[in-house]
Formats: sequence, structure tokens, C-alpha cells
Amino acid sequence: MNTASEEYERRLQSFTGRDLHALTPGQDPVNQPMIRHWTEAMGDTSPVYTDESAARATGRAGVVAPASMVQAWTMRGYAASVAPPSARSGFDELVDLLDEGGYTSVVATDSELEFTRELVPGDHIAVQEAVESVSAEKRTGLGAGRFVTTLKTYRDQDGRVVAVQRWRTLRFRPAAPEAAGRPPALRPRPAVNRDNAFWFEAAKGHRLVIQRCASCGTLRHPPGPCCPRCGSFAWDTVAASGRGRVYTFTVNHRPRHPAFSYPLVVAVVELAEGTRLVTNLTGVAPEDVFIDMPVVLDWLDADPDLSLPVFRPAATEAS
Repeated sequence: MNTASEEYERRLQSFTGRDLHALTPGQDPVNQPMIRHWTEAMGDTSPVYTDESAARATGRAGVVAPASMVQAWTMRGYAASVAPPSARSGFDELVDLLDEGGYTSVVATDSELEFTRELVPGDHIAVQEAVESVSAEKRTGLGAGRFVTTLKTYRDQDGRVVAVQRWRTLRFRPAAPEAAGRPPALRPRPAVNRDNAFWFEAAKGHRLVIQRCASCGTLRHPPGPCCPRCGSFAWDTVAASGRGRVYTFTVNHRPRHPAFSYPLVVAVVELAEGTRLVTNLTGVAPEDVFIDMPVVLDWLDADPDLSLPVFRPAATEAS
């Protein structure tokens, strides 16, 4: 009789050879404007990408696209990223299965590209991605994980292969710092500078302060060198009441960092004084958070050198 681990392994290995994404054409054909933008961004000054005469002098029929641009022609774009299709793909199913095994984090390890021919303006590229292999569980410095190798095949408008990309990622189960022989993870350090050092220093003493223009009285956050209303460089601070409301929020699930507890509610809280700050919500389940929820100040002593304001529901103030 198969054990649960053997059954999980069978389900995982059944993805070998399976398509994660069907052949999908890029939104636009290969074109000169995008080639120019790419080469300028990359600092690639080869004239064969932008100068017809220079390209012909090398024996080419005209300008060509940089080989390493092949993936750019099939990227789905911003609109598809914010409004992905409702139909689930093989990739979604594989990620769900890896999550089920605890492999919730990911890091890219390497990419190998093989080019069959150069692309030219007018080519219309499509890409198909399939699983080549899923490794047995490996021990790594990041934690126990599996190397997932996929094969992306790029084809032109006639169905001919123009490039193949072998893409390998490590899907891993994050190891606790102590288990890996490392000191406990510290919360990431804020970027402290001359303009905001006073704010973090006050937070160490569990004081939430707001910068105020000494000339016109305008409150501002985040701290800055001058008043956005009158331009004065003179300022002082006022103590915040510690009361506010949730202006907006999101729930962060991954990538995971061992210094945080998950799910992690990240909110923009509008203080009673009118300024807003990015913070965390505590003492409340993500599904119970709502816009305009009244909240009160609490403090997170992340470590001896860092204290940060967090907020909890006002309803728990008396508890």
C-alpha cells in the first residue's frame, strides 16, 4: 500500500512532460521601436539592431533583434498581470501541489538558452512551456526543496522553433534560522536618514510623532526636509493620539521572510490627525479587516534596536 509520501511523489512526478502553458502567441510582432528601447536600456550599441546598412554589411538582410530579447516578445504585459485569466493553468496546479508539500518559496537558479535563428521585424513569436523534470527533495542552504526544470519552446509564425529555454527554479520549504545554524532572523532594517531619524528614535521610546511645519502648521508623513505647502524648512513634531482607521490594506502571503508571521496584513492607516502611514495590523484575522475599521496604536519591539508602530482593532482596546 502506498504511503502518503509515495502518493505525493507520484502526483508530483506525473507533471513531467506535461504542458504548463499551451502555445501562446505574443501580443505584438517583433518591431524596431521595442528593439531600440531594449538596446538603449541594456547599453548594447551594436549597429546590427538599429541600422539597416550596418546590418546588411554583415551579410544580414536587415536589422535583427538581440537574441536575448526572445522572452520579451511573449511577455503577457501589465494588463494581463493585474487581470489574469480565470481559467487555471497547469502551472497553477503545479504550484498548488508544491505548496501542499510545504515548498512555498521560490528562487531562480539558472537559465540556458539555445537560439536557432535570429529574429527580424515582422516575426510573430509564440511560446509553449512544459515540465522537463522535478527532482527528488534536496537539502539546500535555503531549506529542503525541489528543483523544477521547465522547457520553453519559442516558435515563429510558421511554427518553426527559433529558440529553446531551459528554466530551472528551486521550490523550497524555508528553514527556520535556528535550524539552519543561523541566528534568529531580524526584521529588515528601515532606510534611516537625516530626514527621518527623529521618527525612528521616537519610536524606540514608544512615541508616535508627526512632523509639523513650524511656519504654517501643516502635518506631514513620511518625514521630509521641507513643507510641501509653504516650502519652509522649519519644523517640529506633535504627538499622535494613536487613533485611526484603515484607509486600505493587503494581505501578504509570499515571498516569506522568517522575521514575519503569516498571513501578514499590511495596511495604510489614516491617523485621527489626518496623516497616513504604512504599518501592520495585529490581533485580527485577515478576513475580519475592512476599510474604515477603527484601529488603535500598539507597538512591536522587533529587536533591541527596532520598535515600530502597529495597529489593532479599536474594539480590543479595553481587553
